[in-house]
Amino acid sequence: MAEQIVSPDLNFVKEVIASGADSLKKCYQCSTCTVVCEVTPDKKPFPRKEMLQAQWGMKDQLLTNPDIWMCHQCSDCTAYCPRGAKPGEVLGAVRKMAIKEYSAPRLLAEWTANSKYVLLLFAIPVMIFLFELFIQGHFTNGIPRNEMGKISYSLMFPPTKFIDTVFVPTAFFAAICFILGIKKYWEAMVSTNGAGSGDLTQSIIGTIKDIITHKKFAVCGVAKDRKVSHMLVFFAFIGLAITTSIGVLYLYGYEIFGIETHGLINFGESPYPLYDPMKIIGNASAIALLIGITLVINNRMKNKEKAGMGSYFDWLFIFIVYGVGATGFLAEILRLFDLAVLAYPMYFAHLVFIFVLFAYAPFSKMAHMVYRTTAMVFARHTGRE
Repeated sequence: MAEQIVSPDLNFVKEVIASGADSLKKCYQCSTCTVVCEVTPDKKPFPRKEMLQAQWGMKDQLLTNPDIWMCHQCSDCTAYCPRGAKPGEVLGAVRKMAIKEYSAPRLLAEWTANSKYVLLLFAIPVMIFLFELFIQGHFTNGIPRNEMGKISYSLMFPPTKFIDTVFVPTAFFAAICFILGIKKYWEAMVSTNGAGSGDLTQSIIGTIKDIITHKKFAVCGVAKDRKVSHMLVFFAFIGLAITTSIGVLYLYGYEIFGIETHGLINFGESPYPLYDPMKIIGNASAIALLIGITLVINNRMKNKEKAGMGSYFDWLFIFIVYGVGATGFLAEILRLFDLAVLAYPMYFAHLVFIFVLFAYAPFSKMAHMVYRTTAMVFARHTGRE
């Protein structure tokens, strides 16, 4: 066997522990975690080697290891660990550090991971939208209503001049940050593990199939109920993305393409009738999102003794997702009941939550969706699975 020199990074070990892996030093390498894990492949299994790498401060090997993302935090390893080392929690902390390592700008990753910056994260969109309200004169002109005397959120923040000038650049910013982070992560994995020789297209297709079916979640033991909750949240986001795409077409379709309202389809500015296909998809997705994230919370509380409560990083994302769903749903209900004094502040809160969700997506736990997908593709491409 070739000799390998290990140079422990003690600062890295301290950072892992500070990131939510306070049980790391309890591990005494019995390998129970690897034995009970149903997700790990037979060859080069995890998470024992990842626990060893974390304990020894092997930063480069650990953060370029795709297996930290192959772990779906089923928590079987945590439940059966005889020493209470909580491998699932440790790998969760390592994943958070990996996001920070590959993120650009790194400062936003540090803000998102640290609870002392949470008010700042929300204050940024609050100030942006308050400024927009100010320059429109809504602080002095009272509550806006349309020509029929009804609530119209498009009067509060006209889409073309205000909403789009905030959210379009925000979307591009998030997309660029994701691209830069994933490019850096892929190159790091290649430098440590080799480039692989598999069919990249087939690797991507196979990974997408696994994600859509949530194949890995199906074999979990302790947290097997997570499959249903995660699928609800996942497909709810897809439904809301479709709703947003249709909304963009509605707003600009009749002007750019000359498309007129026809039957159930309503082009032009909101509000749209409840029977419109876009409203049906949007409302169904919002309900699925609320049910799914409620089940996520319920599963965490139910399994907290075996799997742990999770970190601030986990709960911040849960809070944001719940905030997006709840404020959006309540904004519609309050509008339908014509309670303007409550409806407009609720819509304002909804915009803030949406901004927080997407502006910080490359740095929050939402980034799991992208980094885990990348690691799964790499694992297939290099024959890891």
